[in-house]
Parts: sequence; structure tokens; C-alpha cells
Amino acid sequence: MVRLQQVLTSLLLAVVLLAFPLSANAASSSAVTSSSSMRLEQLQNQDYSGKSLFREEFNSANMSNSNFDHADLRGGVFNGVILHGANWHGVNFSEGIAYLTDFKGADLSDGIFTDAMMLRSVFTDVNVTNADFTNAVLDMTEVKKLCANASGVNPQTGVSTRESLGCK
Repeated sequence: MVRLQQVLTSLLLAVVLLAFPLSANAASSSAVTSSSSMRLEQLQNQDYSGKSLFREEFNSANMSNSNFDHADLRGGVFNGVILHGANWHGVNFSEGIAYLTDFKGADLSDGIFTDAMMLRSVFTDVNVTNADFTNAVLDMTEVKKLCANASGVNPQTGVSTRESLGCK
């Protein structure tokens, strides 16, 4: 009897979903950030060291050579941002989003990037010593680049950088 109820409930649910499908709304990468994102000219060579930038959004900005040393970037969004030579030493970017972001020459050492979404971002000549990327989502080509020089153990989480990236 219980099995019959489960089957009938499943069939009823399937009929309802087929008869009244839920709409799916697509979003562009610019939809990830709000229109109140910080402006390009204000962001190069800035000092954000030690600051709380919890859930802060940066969109289409050049933040080259900016200093984020030990900043709280949890849940932050970096969409189409240039971070050439930026200092992300010791940052906490847990559950953050870096989409189409260029980290060329950046220092990500001692950083925490757990559960971060970092698709379509570029990591050329990046220092990831002691960084923790546990459950972070990155493009496989970029993971291979990072694994070439990955080493150490994150001082806060105790996780090996190579292990967190899934290096072989």
C-alpha cells in the first residue's frame, strides 16, 4: 500500500511539473554584480589590507597592484577584474566568486579559497604557497598551472595546497 502511494505521488508530481513547467531565467556575467559596484579609476594601487570586504562586489575594474593583505573577502564577487600583481596574501575568499578575473602575477599565498567559484579566471605566474582551495571550482587548465608550483600547508586550515587543488 505504501509503495503504491509513493508511485501515485511521483506520477502526480511529474504530471504537475509537465503541465506547469517552472521558468528558467538566464543571467549574463554582468548580472552577478550590482550597478553599485566600485568604479575602475578608484581601484588601482589601492590599499585594502586588513579590511572587511565581506560580500563586496567589484565589476569590470582594474585593481592591479592593489593590496588586500589579510582582507576579509568572504562571499565577495570579482567579475571581469584585472588583479595583475595584486597582494592577496592571507585573504579569506571563502564562498567568493571570481569570474573572468585575471590574477597574473598575484600573491595568493596563505589565502583561503574554500568553496570559491573561480571559473574562467586566469592564474599565470601566481604564488599559491600555503593556499587552501578546498572545494573551489576552477578551470582544469588553470588548476594544472597552479599545481606546477603548489606547495605548503595553509597555516589556518592545516590543508595541503596540492591536496586542496587535487594535484597529482
